[in-house]
Amino acid sequence: MIRFEQVSKRYPDGTTAVDGLSFEVNEGELVTLVGPSGCGKTTTMMMVNRLIEPTSGRIFVNGEDIATVDPVRLRRRIGYVIQQVGLFPHRTVLDNTATVPSLVGWKRAKARARAAELLDLVGLDPKTYGPRYPEQLSGGQRQRVGVARALAADPPVLLMDEPFGAVDPVVREQLQDEFLRMQAAVRKTVLLVTHDIEEAVRLGDRIAVYGQGRIEQYDTPGAVLGTPATPYVAEFVGVDRGLKRLSVTEIEPDDLEQPPVARVEEPAQLSAAERLRVEGARWAVVLDEQGELQGWVKADELDELTAGGTVGALAHRMNAWVPVGAP
Repeated sequence: MIRFEQVSKRYPDGTTAVDGLSFEVNEGELVTLVGPSGCGKTTTMMMVNRLIEPTSGRIFVNGEDIATVDPVRLRRRIGYVIQQVGLFPHRTVLDNTATVPSLVGWKRAKARARAAELLDLVGLDPKTYGPRYPEQLSGGQRQRVGVARALAADPPVLLMDEPFGAVDPVVREQLQDEFLRMQAAVRKTVLLVTHDIEEAVRLGDRIAVYGQGRIEQYDTPGAVLGTPATPYVAEFVGVDRGLKRLSVTEIEPDDLEQPPVARVEEPAQLSAAERLRVEGARWAVVLDEQGELQGWVKADELDELTAGGTVGALAHRMNAWVPVGAP
């Protein structure tokens, strides 16, 4: 979807912002660009919508060389979210969100309907927040409106420049959760700039770790944290990278030990107890007819139940559990 081929940006004073970048972002992938201030990550992102023109190399979006595309037409096909949001103070939240659809020629009713749909998607009730003005919103709410506005014309590509950096840590985590939920639903191709490695590994399908104007490593969060490519990357991701890696390593079915299973309606004495004795198990997971978890049961309790009793009568509630896919 986005491809960089030997892209560089040099300024007249001799400063090299980015130097020979070559990497690719797949369709529907969220890639985080992470590194210290001044390393070239924002320059990289701004070259995608031609707010900055590269000195050399080529950038392709959906197979098209963007140097051959009218910049205004290009930008209307790419959503853009910045840290300070940039909402129009004299327009309501609904009209702010409908800005790009209106610019590309949508009828007013259709544009406003799309805006209302997206406000709801980012967790803002359009009936409550649509008529308000930006000054009547909190920082986190304004950031949500900025994301909704960027998505309004249904662009295939979304650029985000430290979108959650201007809010407090609690709100930032809430916004990240909301964005991950939204991305799972809409699956945009996203480039997200951040200086925070915690945010990068939490949000990114892949991470580009920047040195000075170059990408030092481009890989999945687990690979970057588990096998840093250079001493610079190891230092940047931190000495606690093992703990960070656990936070992005999902529990998969193959990781699990399969416990003995008893069914809710199964006769306790005649069936379940005998089977657990054969298996040498002291307890079993209790499932219903649909395979849903109903609790657990001790083997010796099955022995003590009178004839005719079922496993379900003895099932204990699970006090804690995690789903497959959790970190």
